[in-house]
Amino acid sequence: MAFSPARAVLPDEMMADPAKEARARDLSRELRCMVCQNQSIDDSEAPLARDLRLLVRERIAAGDSNAQVIDFLVARYGEFVLLKPRFERQTLLLWLVPPLLLVGGGLALWLHSRRRPTRDAATAPALTADEQARLAALMAADAPPEKT
Repeated sequence: MAFSPARAVLPDEMMADPAKEARARDLSRELRCMVCQNQSIDDSEAPLARDLRLLVRERIAAGDSNAQVIDFLVARYGEFVLLKPRFERQTLLLWLVPPLLLVGGGLALWLHSRRRPTRDAATAPALTADEQARLAALMAADAPPEKT
């Protein structure tokens, strides 16, 4: 089994058991660095990220399942530690607002396009006789002279 190259994980952090190390790396990719905030602890070189990586490995070595490790860290640091928040009552708004905004924007554009008046030759008002004569005179004045 080939592993992706180590990022911020230092050799002294790695577990001897490759299966446990793979679990630790998978979990580390799901957890947010509290310092960098937009990086996982697997990618971050911040000292706090290193501490969290070590804590994850400690919990795995103690026999915790992945869910137990995640629950432990959420209990300690809050939901913010997860890069992808859980779909729960507290995060319902976070999950539902983007699709609702997208659907609402699409609906608004559709309604706007339906309300816009369309102008075509059939609905345009006809020219009066005076306007037609004036138009013919203007067009005759702009016309190039005929060659004979």
